[in-house]
Amino acid sequence: MIDPRSYLAEHRAAHLEELFRLLRIPSVSAVAAHRSDVRMAAQAFMDLMRRAGLERVELHETAGHPVVYGEHLKKPGHPTVLVYGHYDVQPPEPLELWHSPPFEPEVRDGKIFARGATDDKGQVTMHLLVAQAMIGQGILPVNLKFLIEGEEEIGSLHLADFVARHKDLLSADYVVISDSTMLRQGVPALCVGLRGLAGLELRLRTGAHDLHSGNFGGAVPNAAHALVELLATLHDRDGRVAVDGFYDGVADLTPAERRTFSALPITDREFLDQAGAYSLYGESGRTTLERVWTRPTLELNGIWSGFTGEGRKTVIPCEAGAKITCRLVPHQDPQQVIAAVTHHLRQHCPDSAQLEVLDAGGVPAFLAPPGHPALRAAEQALREAYGHEPDVIRMGGSIPVVTAFQELLGLPTLLMGFGLPDENLHAPDEHFALENFAKGMLAIWRFWQIAD
Repeated sequence: MIDPRSYLAEHRAAHLEELFRLLRIPSVSAVAAHRSDVRMAAQAFMDLMRRAGLERVELHETAGHPVVYGEHLKKPGHPTVLVYGHYDVQPPEPLELWHSPPFEPEVRDGKIFARGATDDKGQVTMHLLVAQAMIGQGILPVNLKFLIEGEEEIGSLHLADFVARHKDLLSADYVVISDSTMLRQGVPALCVGLRGLAGLELRLRTGAHDLHSGNFGGAVPNAAHALVELLATLHDRDGRVAVDGFYDGVADLTPAERRTFSALPITDREFLDQAGAYSLYGESGRTTLERVWTRPTLELNGIWSGFTGEGRKTVIPCEAGAKITCRLVPHQDPQQVIAAVTHHLRQHCPDSAQLEVLDAGGVPAFLAPPGHPALRAAEQALREAYGHEPDVIRMGGSIPVVTAFQELLGLPTLLMGFGLPDENLHAPDEHFALENFAKGMLAIWRFWQIAD
């Protein structure tokens, strides 16, 4: 029987070169100028699937960026695992804050530095490389399907439609996703919950055009002032969202969940260090992990108004706007939340302004089914690979496709990620620990053996 540790160590350099080939492609889905690069990344993943030995590899067009599909179905009567990932990445800006070019991968201090190293090219590539090894040795015990999309970083705009139209193609026993993080280096994590998401954009006007602040100041409303006044009504002084109905259906943690959270060895000081923030903030009476994993939030993602260029321009702006996203927890409906926030904004908008609110859509929260055999198999595989009991955690972020898998395919999803929270996801100097690249591949190998 082949020893996976020895095999993976022997092929480490080749595996890294496969990953570097993918990281060199600037597949930024949010920027139109990179559209051809996004397609190039899709084709590069197809090439890797073929080299891995998948017998059916396809590129599926969508109204946006393409979806890549591959399968290896040689084990009738054995479980079929659908592996999901994404090949698109965030924009690399600001470029001046990178210590090496974002699309020229570099290894420093035991870490791979490049855009997409941990989110998500590095993590999804691990699954393909393990598949390549096990298929090549004739020892893959399960059936595999891969679904790798190119729009995750812009909200998976067309993936739900693709899933709905390809239910037979994507049929499986469960889904595995490696696009989440561990709490700490050296200790694996199994994520059993994600927060959902709801988004809005508001635009506020107080007149037909900007005005000279000397000629009109003090006599007409200022859109920036009106916006600030309106946004200030969204939270109370204790950090709670002050929108009627916002917390409808939100449940408190059970005693067992509180014990699990309190046993996790992460302190507020460590959390602040990871965040680079000056202080903690949020609902009073809640722990930090409660706030980021199990409580809904309403955040301002951006605001704009008036003149912000170099120098001075003494205007009274006539228009102002803001982008808002809400992180949701189980039993919250995104559309109900959007409706409640919209109603609040309209009710509290100053009489001097006209308000337009745009619905940016959303996805519900996710909780893994407790006691599922795949969860137990993953716990054992992670324990063996890392030599440590895995942390059972939730995440504050959202993975939109999880909802599609659950609602459209009826499939449970297993979140087995190998990133770290301080690896600068979406920020300059994104990186991925070589240790987790190695141990993560070993965990995937053992998981497929145990899951059978």
